[in-house]
Amino acid sequence: MHKISYATALALLLSGNAQATEFQTEKVRVSAQIVATGLSNPWGMDFMPDGRMIVTERTGSMKIVDKDGKATSVKNVPKVFARGQGGLLDVALAQDFAQSGLVYMTYSEPQQGGSGTALARATLVQEGNDFALRDPKVLLRSSKPGQTTRHYGSRIVLAPDGSIFVTTGDRGEAERAQDMFDESGAVLRVNQDGSIPAGNPYEDGAKGAPSIWSKGHRNIQGATFDSVTNGLLTIEHGAKGGDELNRPEAGKNYGWPVISYGVDYSGAKIGKGSEAQGYEQPVYYWDPSIAPSGLVSYSGDEFPEWRGDLLLGSLKFGLLVRLDRDESGEIVSEERILDNAFGRIRDVGVAPDGSIFLLTDESDGALIRITRAD
Repeated sequence: MHKISYATALALLLSGNAQATEFQTEKVRVSAQIVATGLSNPWGMDFMPDGRMIVTERTGSMKIVDKDGKATSVKNVPKVFARGQGGLLDVALAQDFAQSGLVYMTYSEPQQGGSGTALARATLVQEGNDFALRDPKVLLRSSKPGQTTRHYGSRIVLAPDGSIFVTTGDRGEAERAQDMFDESGAVLRVNQDGSIPAGNPYEDGAKGAPSIWSKGHRNIQGATFDSVTNGLLTIEHGAKGGDELNRPEAGKNYGWPVISYGVDYSGAKIGKGSEAQGYEQPVYYWDPSIAPSGLVSYSGDEFPEWRGDLLLGSLKFGLLVRLDRDESGEIVSEERILDNAFGRIRDVGVAPDGSIFLLTDESDGALIRITRAD
């Protein structure tokens, strides 16, 4: 496999002579080209109808990136708690963005007593060459802020029924993932206006926080709606081992920290082991950990060989990981691509034309486009 260092790729881009780098995969030869650099720990992205992209930077900025890689800052972004793993996190454009201009974003919100994961929406407007967010509204916020600076989650998934899934982490305090009145360590679900959808397991608030969909998650940093299984899929970080792919269902508990396929960083056993009554098993897990990030279910035209497969990033090994699936959605095998060629992969996205985009989690991060080479 041919590798190119991130520094070399960056130098080529800055010199105006950026070259695509090719990689042979099991089913197709692909070409990777850096589209933009100079992004400050980019975290999330989505695709605008006119071909531009919207990208978040964990440090608190939002950028519009055009096809030539030029990035323009968006004004009036919510104030974020940009410390540790906190900051401006995911972004998603409303299904009717072309008409409404609505943008959804998650971030670590400064709160009295600490910070917590929040979901907000705003309208993106353009005046001349400038972009700004107008009429911001917080739709969902953590009711129990914490003082740690880690494990905020957080991905946004716009479901076909119009509801919004938001993923969170346990804030580095594992027991919070088992507190049904704590939105941490959970998958949350709200309507587009922040109200609680019918069908949430605790919608009346009697036995848990109304926004909770599922619990027992450690730190979910990848999520997608999967057309193959017609449901939500999430990926979360384990401790030392035990990264998990789950299919969260309403009211179910995915075990953290009662069960895990990993161990503590000290090597000590976590909870009751890998199985216990009342707790769900993952669809797939990694041991040792790969530190998974963004997740997509691929259905594009650029790589028909990969249709129905899952693509995700790895922070630890700088990978694009492909989970090969059969027609029923069962995982058949795993393929690891890129092998740290560009650094830590924070997010994975699929453009309308089927090409694949990656964000690298670096202080001078990059946006990379993957197309077929043959």
